[in-house]
Amino acid sequence: MSTGPRLQIEVDGKQFDPAAAPLFDGFRLTVEPSSVVALVGPSGVGKSTLLRMVGGIDQTFAGTVLVDDVPAASAPPAGFVFQDARLLPWLTASDNIRAVRPETTEAEAAALLMRVGLAGFEHYYPHELSGGMQRRVALARAFSVNPRLLLLDEPFVSLDRTLVAEMEQVLLTLIDTSQPTALLVTHLPEDAAALADRAVVLAGRPVRVVADYRFETSPGHRSRVEREHIANQIAAAATGVAA
Repeated sequence: MSTGPRLQIEVDGKQFDPAAAPLFDGFRLTVEPSSVVALVGPSGVGKSTLLRMVGGIDQTFAGTVLVDDVPAASAPPAGFVFQDARLLPWLTASDNIRAVRPETTEAEAAALLMRVGLAGFEHYYPHELSGGMQRRVALARAFSVNPRLLLLDEPFVSLDRTLVAEMEQVLLTLIDTSQPTALLVTHLPEDAAALADRAVVLAGRPVRVVADYRFETSPGHRSRVEREHIANQIAAAATGVAA
């Protein structure tokens, strides 16, 4: 089984407004292969910008972001999961997957949909799917692009917690079988406690790492009590910064 890539992030400077403090200044983060790292912090701290740098989309910064020692912009495209499904309404679930990677066959698209619990829904259009089902299609689409590197940008926003729990279980199963490297952007400690084996708490401007937790128990084997303890630990770090 292949493993996910190692990420080396060194952002010496990133600034949107010359009159304001830089968003990044001397930021460093290394992500080990096949680890799931949650980036936790308030809105506007730079989490999504960091994902775009790792994905090679944002190249206007000083420094280097390497994916297995290859500059992010030259590395294979990452599998992105955004805050909304972003499905093309005129394409079926299967064709939405194939649109981002045309070499994906119908059989491969069907297999991916089956992995996210949507067997039999290959020819359904987005308006025929619930919001949770659309998110599953988006997750399958990300895996079709690159099953080795997943970038998850607040993927559970606007979903109720029951549906979030279902989506987290689907994602945990995919991660367990494919062993990707994954970066999960979230402002909720509960999401980090459910999915990540490491949580990096970010704050400030320029952004800095204020806490870096590594957890011994794998996400899929944590009890409710363990998840609550981890979530409280992360929340306490974030609250301490805010204070």
